[in-house]
Amino acid sequence: MAPTSSRETVAPADAEPRPDLRELASALEGTPAEQGLRKRKKRARRAALIDAAQHLVAEHGLDAVTVEMISAEAGVSARTFFNYFESKDDAVLGAEDTGLPDDVVRTFVEGGPTGRLLTDLQVLVASLLAPAGEAHDRVMRAMDLMQQEPRLLQRHVVWMDRHKSRLGELFEARRATAPFSASPELLTMLVLLMLRTALVAWEHAGYAGNPADHLPDAVAQLVDVVSADLES
Repeated sequence: MAPTSSRETVAPADAEPRPDLRELASALEGTPAEQGLRKRKKRARRAALIDAAQHLVAEHGLDAVTVEMISAEAGVSARTFFNYFESKDDAVLGAEDTGLPDDVVRTFVEGGPTGRLLTDLQVLVASLLAPAGEAHDRVMRAMDLMQQEPRLLQRHVVWMDRHKSRLGELFEARRATAPFSASPELLTMLVLLMLRTALVAWEHAGYAGNPADHLPDAVAQLVDVVSADLES
């Protein structure tokens, strides 16, 4: 018999098999109900930080407010604050890191959900508009504070540039699996146009319903313009 290393161990015959990595990850994530509860708690904590930041800045001014003040107002630690926002400016603006759910991104990159690029872009825009509809008051307060604090407007521009960069990466990823001819830059501008048009229509409607409700009309206007030009 060949000698065995002293470091080798032999599992008992009745030992239970080790769970694979997928099973271990699933166990750590918890049940769907537990995952849903964690997501709701995260959303509530994020909303509390935005409310605290906006309230304090409206009362004291941006320069006088600190991350520690915002965290204390929201009942969390400063360390927890940075799990949600990079800076107090982002908290005041309620800036989302990505703005798109993972499942929406995955479906779009794979060429879905319909396979028609313009229709699938509409799904992306609807996802980007969802937070505005769910937090109308916070969006309006952020817009008011941007007018009072010029630095917030500068930060908003930085955030928009980051969004545009990520959208460009998303379009390149889709092109690798579902080729199309339009440039990522053009598609990014189209997404921003659809966002702006839907938000303006929502404002004109007195903020009734959700901004995504106005998206089909925005797309229809775009299609009408292109169709009329092609027919002429």
